[in-house]
Amino acid sequence: MQGLCCDIVAGTIPDEIGDLQNLEIFTVGDNNLNGLIPSSIFNISTLRVMQLSFNQLSGSLPANIGFGLPNLQILYIADVGLSGVIPNLSNASMLTRIDLGKNSFTGFIPSTLCALTNLQVLSLVANNLTLDTSTPEASTLSCLANLANLNYLQLASNPLNARLDDSFRNFSTSSLQYIYLQNSGIRGNIPICIGNISSLVTLSLGVNQLSGSIPTSLGRLRNLQGLYLRDNMLQAYIPYQLCQLDNLANLNLASNHLSGSIPSCLGNLATSLRSLSLQSNSLSSTVPSTLWRLAHILYVNLSSNSLIGPLSEGIGNLKVAIEVDLSNNHLSGIIPSTIGGLQDLVQLSLANNNLDGPIPSTFHDLLSLNLLNLSRNNLSGVIPRSLEALLLLKYLDLSFNRLQGEIPSGGPFQNFSAQSFVSNAALCGAPRLHVPPCKNGTLEPNRRKAKYIIPGIISVVLLVASVSIFLLRRKRNVEVPTEGTLLSQLLWRRVSHLELLRVTNGFNEENNLLGSGGFGSVYKGTLADGIDVAVKVFSLQLEGAFRSFERECEMLSNIRHRNLIRIISCCSQTDFKALVLNYMSNGSLEKWLYSQSSSLNILQRMNIMVDVALALEYLHHGYSVPIVHCDLKPSNILLDDDMVAHVADFGIAKLLGEGDSITQTMTLATVGYMAPEYGLEGMVSTRGDVYSFGIVVMETFTRRKPTDEMFDGEMNLKQWIANSLVFPDAMIDEVVDANLLGIGTEQEDDDHVRKRDCLSSIMRLAIACCAESPEERVNMKEAVARLNKIKTTFLKDAVAGGR
Repeated sequence: MQGLCCDIVAGTIPDEIGDLQNLEIFTVGDNNLNGLIPSSIFNISTLRVMQLSFNQLSGSLPANIGFGLPNLQILYIADVGLSGVIPNLSNASMLTRIDLGKNSFTGFIPSTLCALTNLQVLSLVANNLTLDTSTPEASTLSCLANLANLNYLQLASNPLNARLDDSFRNFSTSSLQYIYLQNSGIRGNIPICIGNISSLVTLSLGVNQLSGSIPTSLGRLRNLQGLYLRDNMLQAYIPYQLCQLDNLANLNLASNHLSGSIPSCLGNLATSLRSLSLQSNSLSSTVPSTLWRLAHILYVNLSSNSLIGPLSEGIGNLKVAIEVDLSNNHLSGIIPSTIGGLQDLVQLSLANNNLDGPIPSTFHDLLSLNLLNLSRNNLSGVIPRSLEALLLLKYLDLSFNRLQGEIPSGGPFQNFSAQSFVSNAALCGAPRLHVPPCKNGTLEPNRRKAKYIIPGIISVVLLVASVSIFLLRRKRNVEVPTEGTLLSQLLWRRVSHLELLRVTNGFNEENNLLGSGGFGSVYKGTLADGIDVAVKVFSLQLEGAFRSFERECEMLSNIRHRNLIRIISCCSQTDFKALVLNYMSNGSLEKWLYSQSSSLNILQRMNIMVDVALALEYLHHGYSVPIVHCDLKPSNILLDDDMVAHVADFGIAKLLGEGDSITQTMTLATVGYMAPEYGLEGMVSTRGDVYSFGIVVMETFTRRKPTDEMFDGEMNLKQWIANSLVFPDAMIDEVVDANLLGIGTEQEDDDHVRKRDCLSSIMRLAIACCAESPEERVNMKEAVARLNKIKTTFLKDAVAGGR
């Protein structure tokens, strides 16, 4: 018998298993098995693979386990509840992988493991094991150096009670790539000879009692991606040699006694570094300006040091940062407005510094922000009312500053308590916030001036608008636009038909054509001032083209959002109508999904979906009247220079009337993306956009169009995805884009699981968006919150993976 695998079974392992004398593979992991492991299993001499992990077993392993399993290569019995000592495995000399982690084994880690010359993976994490340190020669860590094939060593969370410099004395040019010894009670210095393990990818020694300095020899580990030394007693400076680690992604030196300045050369790791944790040390001097070159970094924590000086505007270069913590230092000066450009920021803390000046109004662009702590500074001015737009903000602390004026009451401010604003003597607002009520005319500084200036400006604009309306109505009898639309259109730049002909080389299809759609074609052009634009020319001979042009003009002139295409101008003549739009240099999402030369990774696709979700959330909930896009699909999602997504093509969009949640239309959207009630009855609602969004999410992560030829009869894209989610694990691998779940070495298994969990969560959200009944679908506010939570979890797990 070749193999026996079981899925989702309970009860005990039957003794009769031992009668299967030709059994080679026995895999019953991830079940609900309990009781003892039958001793007969350990006498199946043909067995090559034994996988019992993640059950509720009991007892211990037999002392003679190696004698009865001479052909055993893989032994996985992790997280099952075993106890006792680890037996002598030296007779199972063909073993290549051992995982006995997360059990209750006690005693010494046996030195007999060093006889397993084929061993590649050894994991004994989270037991109660220790090392025999009676002599340097007795240390198992020392003899493991002799295993030429050992690639992965995981002994973390055991009371090893050993000196690291003694145990690693014999390590030289080993094949080791992964060393995990965190939380293991090890002490002593970090040995210089670790720098000889040139193959190291991850070195995790955090939460121990290591002392001395960080050896400069670590700079020789040119393959190192993760260095984790947090929560030790390391002293002296951060060696500049760490800047030579060109592949370093995660550097965690937090909670030590390091002093001196932050090496300016860390900015040289701009292409690799994703997480920098230097908090709770004794670092001084200013934050080097070069640090803001880390354009791809996700997590920056420099808190609880003695850093001084102003915050550089260069902090705005950290475009993809998720968490930035600079609290508990001595930083001074104003908060740079450039922080408002950190669109993915989830947590920002600048608390307990000497910062002054106002809270930048640009903070309203931090739409992903969940935590904002600016407490215990010298900030002055008002709390910008624009912060009401931060709908995901759950924690706000502005206490112990010199803020004044009215506390905003909309958006997330409805949920904040008085604790968020305590010790700001000049604030006013609602009684529940324990501040005095605001008096008319004193809500904000300069309010009195604004009372006279703003109406004056409005009067001038309205006068110009009135004159324009009068002249237009005299010239031809047309419908007068709304005041809001007219004011927006007055701000457009004037672009004539002749200029559009010139900048597009006469609408040259060979060199300037970007694409064609249902109502016309789009051309690239460059205006006289050097601005690149996309010119959408409508084919007026097509039925509905004129109406589509008017609809897009109306919609785009009234809405503003960073994830919506922006209109620059509109050219309307009797026989020519065109829109001049922002040029999106990276084309459409559809182009990227089906390109043969390039591919988007999970995070890029997730960022694009968050952008699209935010755009729809604005259309449905952030505008005075709900707008339904009606035709969301990958070809209508455009990407700019920074791969930020912009929803485009409002040619069939609908405005819902005040108080209405649904309307009806005869205009058909794109087959495969439109909701069932739209296609059958022409019923239009915001829930229809949610359905289309769910389909787009599925297509983005599967690289399968809803009209793919594989879908026929009862099977469609939605059902295909739903079927994959019935099973807990591997089925999702079969539906998502193969580019997203590549597996290399065995050590990438954790990364594979992380990606699979993320993709499963995304697909469950997509299914929730595509419920058959509109009432059962989530709304876009919920979709944005869930997507951001999935993204945050995915990124945190990526950083925590090596810790």
